[in-house]
Amino acid sequence: MIDEELLYVLALQHVPKLGDVTAKKLIHYCGSAEAIFKEKRQNLLKIDGIGATTIKGLYNAEHIKAAEAELKFIKEQAITCLYFSDDLYPEKLKHCIDAPILLFQTGHINLKQQRIISVVGTRKITTYGIAFCEKLIEQLAAFNPIIVSGFAYGTDITAQKAAIKHKLQTIGCLAHGLNQIYPKTHKKYVAEVEKHGGFLTDFWSSDVFDRNNFLKRNRIIAGMSEATIVIESAEKGGSLVTADIANSYNRDVFALPGRVTDSQSLGCNNLIKYQQAHVLSNPMDVPYILNWELEAKEKPVIQKQLFVELTSEEKIIFNYLKDNDKQLLDVIALECKMPIFKVASVLLNMELKGIIRPLPGKLFELV
Repeated sequence: MIDEELLYVLALQHVPKLGDVTAKKLIHYCGSAEAIFKEKRQNLLKIDGIGATTIKGLYNAEHIKAAEAELKFIKEQAITCLYFSDDLYPEKLKHCIDAPILLFQTGHINLKQQRIISVVGTRKITTYGIAFCEKLIEQLAAFNPIIVSGFAYGTDITAQKAAIKHKLQTIGCLAHGLNQIYPKTHKKYVAEVEKHGGFLTDFWSSDVFDRNNFLKRNRIIAGMSEATIVIESAEKGGSLVTADIANSYNRDVFALPGRVTDSQSLGCNNLIKYQQAHVLSNPMDVPYILNWELEAKEKPVIQKQLFVELTSEEKIIFNYLKDNDKQLLDVIALECKMPIFKVASVLLNMELKGIIRPLPGKLFELV
């Protein structure tokens, strides 16, 4: 995007009470951000849903002045700007009605043909949550996904450090401008995150830091991701908002179950209880539900072995398939008297051991 057009996009962002949905409507009607500012007021009022109050502040010269200051900051800091119609803009986020018209990026992010998942959760993560989160990233590393989170305390930084450890791209979505880092103690991780990915935000350097920004930021985390994984959450929390947004975007949500007496598992247990998330009992539930194929940088070798050690559940399914040829997932679960989510997890493990293979239509058979 050339600087002149970027200037007008920034100016449009600066107009108070003019959200991303309305901004896109105006851009679509006028053809560009610059054209909006040069269009006659009476013509803009002809647009469905655009009233005098909406465009009241549009023609204030302060917006261009503020945009010029922000553009100067962008150029000085070598920040990449992603316009909502650009090829480099997160593809899945493009399809979200309230997605930002402009994103600011630092680092070395490559979103092309990449699987993207978000990992969120409580800032007060427990040892149980940490252990599962690290195991999750370790096992998903074979599928080479990008790990998105909010760069906050607890779950966020645990997931992003694990991603770096396993040489995965990771993206921190910030609730403030790129002129600062919150929390300040995480400044020590900035260089590594930018080396293995980077940061995204739709906030300006001049925006006042506000805790409400976190809720606005969450739509980017949920919107750019194929699925959102909630590791732990209290009964109320920002990660539940992210899960709710992901559901509204018709994306998959996973939640790690915990004991009913654990306060940091109440949120996850409720997501599962009210069928707002898949049960995440095994890291491999994620690629199974998302139908990921192994095209990994370190693809596990899957081969049939003469003597394979089976778990008790695997033995039940093995014996059933041996006697019944290929069968549907739902039928296997019914006949083997196991929950579908459990059977799905066991079948994936058996596939990795080279014992069974999946067929079209959710059929499975022994190798």
